[in-house]
Amino acid sequence: MMLFLFCSFISKAQNIIPATDTLKIVGKIKHPITYTINTLDTFSKTSFADITIVSPDGKNFGTIKNLKGVLLKDIFKNIEIPASKPKYLNEYYFVFIASDGYKVVFSWNEIFNNESGDHFYLITEMDGKKLKEINSRISMISTKDFVTGRRYIQGLQKIIVNQVD
Repeated sequence: MMLFLFCSFISKAQNIIPATDTLKIVGKIKHPITYTINTLDTFSKTSFADITIVSPDGKNFGTIKNLKGVLLKDIFKNIEIPASKPKYLNEYYFVFIASDGYKVVFSWNEIFNNESGDHFYLITEMDGKKLKEINSRISMISTKDFVTGRRYIQGLQKIIVNQVD
């Protein structure tokens, strides 16, 4: 019985994602930027439908409700990518890194040159809680994904802007 309780405790402990109070955007940009929870709260927010979190194998991990968020494109308006011509923006990609080491990669075109980019949000309110009250704090979601769990990034702490060699 003790072994079962111990294993259950370890299992639950592994699912805890450290909270993030800042989001850093660094890499191949002219000036690194750090957003705090308070800074993110100043952006225009959008309400969107409840989202069921679905794993790659089809498991339902629950629904996040009463959502508001900041469009990811709005967060990126303040970054300057040093591309000498617009066509070179095609070479850039973004690595989103969570506090637990989880990573998701997006291309520049996916965010800025595709309808998908209109559905990427940093969550600022969830289940009636403001960002400061959400357990993992800064999170990012794609509201149109079929398998929502793959790009639901909790505890988002850093975005690295890179360029293909």
